[in-house]
Amino acid sequence: MIFRTLSIGLLASATALISAPVQAEEAPQDIIVLGRGLELPPGTPAYGSVTVDRQRLGEDASGTIEHGLGDVAGFQQFRRSDSRSANPSAQGVTLRSLGGNATSRALVLLDGVPLADPFFGSVPFNALSLETIGAVRVTRGGGAGAFGAGTVAGTIELFSADRDQLAPYSGSAFYGSYNAQQLSATMSPDLGAGFVSVSGNFARGDGFWTTPANLRGVADVPARYKTWSVTLRGVAPVGDAGEIQARINLMQDERTLRFRGADNGQEGQDASLRFLSRGAWKVEALAYVQLRNFNNIVISSTSFRPTLNQRNTPSTGLGGKLEVRPPVGADHLLRIGFDTRFATADMYEDALNATTGAVTVRRDATGRQVTSGLYVEDDWTLGEVVLTAGARADRWSISRGRLTERNATTGAVTTTNYADRDDWETSVRAGLLWRPSDAVALRAAGYTSFRLPTINELYRSFAVFPVTTQANANLAPERLKGGEVGFDLTPAPGIRLSATAFYNRLDNAIANVTIGTNLRQRRNVDAIIAKGLELSGMVDLGTFDLSASYAFNDSRVEARSAAAAPLDGKQPAQSPRHSASGTIGWHAPGAARLALTARYVGPQYEDDLQVDRMPGVVTLDGYARVPLFAHVALVGRVENLLDATVLTRKVGTSVDLGAPQTFWIGFQIGG
Repeated sequence: MIFRTLSIGLLASATALISAPVQAEEAPQDIIVLGRGLELPPGTPAYGSVTVDRQRLGEDASGTIEHGLGDVAGFQQFRRSDSRSANPSAQGVTLRSLGGNATSRALVLLDGVPLADPFFGSVPFNALSLETIGAVRVTRGGGAGAFGAGTVAGTIELFSADRDQLAPYSGSAFYGSYNAQQLSATMSPDLGAGFVSVSGNFARGDGFWTTPANLRGVADVPARYKTWSVTLRGVAPVGDAGEIQARINLMQDERTLRFRGADNGQEGQDASLRFLSRGAWKVEALAYVQLRNFNNIVISSTSFRPTLNQRNTPSTGLGGKLEVRPPVGADHLLRIGFDTRFATADMYEDALNATTGAVTVRRDATGRQVTSGLYVEDDWTLGEVVLTAGARADRWSISRGRLTERNATTGAVTTTNYADRDDWETSVRAGLLWRPSDAVALRAAGYTSFRLPTINELYRSFAVFPVTTQANANLAPERLKGGEVGFDLTPAPGIRLSATAFYNRLDNAIANVTIGTNLRQRRNVDAIIAKGLELSGMVDLGTFDLSASYAFNDSRVEARSAAAAPLDGKQPAQSPRHSASGTIGWHAPGAARLALTARYVGPQYEDDLQVDRMPGVVTLDGYARVPLFAHVALVGRVENLLDATVLTRKVGTSVDLGAPQTFWIGFQIGG
């Protein structure tokens, strides 16, 4: 009911505003492209951001956003699998090898709206269509700006395509290996002084085998998937300097993982309303709501019968921000803002007898989190030098934590109520950007940040054969301190080079710590220390182009307590030391395009004790586009061209595999 009411209100507001005429004499002096945010602060490059443009995203061989983000070395999800074969709750995002625990340590935003699931902290990339994304900016390192609480690994900002990037209509249809289909369509007509964009996306496949051939049993099946999403976006000018942006997204996803009957799914309804004013006093006001749900059936690896039915996991996220940029002179860009996030979730699951299928225990749990913060940032331009600095003060609370277990045989009920907690956290960051010439930019930055444990980490245990990982209601917030120096070079037109050296320390890092045979628990370790080097470059020679990215991450766990001492000095789980990506492309005047992408992910460990090692792997992807006639092109794609073996999970002899060689053929239209 809340979502329906909000949706109707957003649609009515957007339609009314878009339909309203704007007088020509009231138009601003500068050309404003509808659908964009406020201007980028001049000090942003001091933090070493990397941009992936719309064209490059559209050339991804898999057609998924998370795969396209692999162009930024150091980007990783919890596992090496993507949104077609991973458990949705495991799609956490991190950077700089700060350790994997299925929850995002990087803040992922779409037009300023946090995308992480309110319960799991994972990111539903499959709810987003590539056709609707205009660009992505990745900033590695902590942050103190809007929604900076949670930015311990970095920020990934997705920007919706603006009016200039959206054709009146576009679409694509692909058929791939394993009876896979991808369909998308977007209509973006002008309406009044603004525009409306309606986009639909559908993908399904019979799936590839995630179990190696020599380990398959009677219950093993390919990783079937089916997903769809619909997005409605309206943008309209308001007065001579304002703009309103409204967005609604509906999505549903279904997957089967490894065993017959091991089905899981998620659904979501998101809505946001954003107001921008580009007058003398620049203003951004944002409000959003997220309604999500998740279900999952766990199958025994011995009896091949259900042992757990996570039948219902509803969660709600609410939030907003207000940012004001007062006119303080041409040399300063001052940002003052307030933001807040609210998350609540419930969990209902049934433990089942692996032989009879009867319910043995019914569990339900609940929890709530609220984080609200004030922030101020200023960018001061002094000729060739830009100084930038910001600070945040956040009040957070964790409350209403409860776990109830009901014995289905005896009727006995056990309820555990967890203590409420709240506190203040402060975060700061500062940077320096010096451009001694048009070809050289030198930069340095330092920052702190923090992240609350998610409701999932606090109250929900889980099992991935044969390991069970327990929740921990006493987890403390993670806190990051870090610094970096780097440079950006443009020695000649069409050539860009960049390098960054960094040191990050994540105190109270949450890790899945082994406490027994096939038993782990989420615990705070003293710290994860990550230091390393990030390199990137691009060469555009007209017909040919080359881009490359490399990240070296020397990450180590610091664990002084007796309980965690075996982890001390070890590499964090799911944290490769080396990663790289490179693309070579060719294009012709007639819009024909060929591209070949190579990606390398170094060896990494499945577990905290470095027992189960997954080897490094190189994959090659290909893309070809040939125009047929006006507004229609034939496109061919291939994932994992050499059919490399990609391990996504390894526990003893139990192994899961990532995407094998996969071919796609299809058409794209646009005009």
